[in-house]
Amino acid sequence: MAFGRCALGAFTLFIFLKMRKLNLPTNPRIWLKLWIVSLLLNSIPGVLFAKAQTEVTSILAGIINATTPLMTLLVMLLIFREEKISRNQIFGLFIGALGILTVFGVWNGLGENPLWAVLMLLGAVFCYGISFPYSKRNIMPLQLPVEVLAATQLLMASLTLLPFYLFDGIRNENAGLVPIISMLALGIFGSGFAYIWNFQIIKSAGSVIASTVTYITPVVAVIMGLIFLGEPLTWNEPVGGVIVLLGAAISQNRLVLFRNV
Repeated sequence: MAFGRCALGAFTLFIFLKMRKLNLPTNPRIWLKLWIVSLLLNSIPGVLFAKAQTEVTSILAGIINATTPLMTLLVMLLIFREEKISRNQIFGLFIGALGILTVFGVWNGLGENPLWAVLMLLGAVFCYGISFPYSKRNIMPLQLPVEVLAATQLLMASLTLLPFYLFDGIRNENAGLVPIISMLALGIFGSGFAYIWNFQIIKSAGSVIASTVTYITPVVAVIMGLIFLGEPLTWNEPVGGVIVLLGAAISQNRLVLFRNV
């Protein structure tokens, strides 16, 4: 799963680079830095999410994925302190967290979701939390086109995951049409063009605001789970979704609560 989406994304962006007449970097240090990003954004989370989602609901996975801004804020407070964090952003992050807990229905506990799977999801999100400020500090100063950054990142992720895929990733059973189409969509868009946009947002708005896009994830997860998987919808999910969007708006200074901070 992880190798497939990264390889498809890398192949897509390689063609895109050729169309734009752009080249991959030649400096080994740049490749090393982007390899670290690929570990944090692709290789490790891709495996952890895929394994965990064999046991947990898509809604829960989407909700935990949406804690990325909180992880990013935590990492920035502990390690990366170059970016100034405003009061609006902090308040918006916690409003978003309240929305996530509401969507989850935290008062119901984990339900049938095993603890090990939840911990895997949290581990993946922690990697995301490191990746955003790391990219802001180490990748953006390279002044390379975002298309080159994303393509190199996905290529490194594919090469990292390739040995594991060859060892235990090939199955004899034939995949159906729907899984193939789903993997193509996930690879081309979710692991291809999405990372171009990811680097562009980090470059333009900073790592905190870039990470807040994951606040939309639980909303999408609830809708898709309802339509395609027949997962039940409870009152707290749409209410929590509205709170999540409110938190994202505050974090991105679209709704300013504190002036001159």
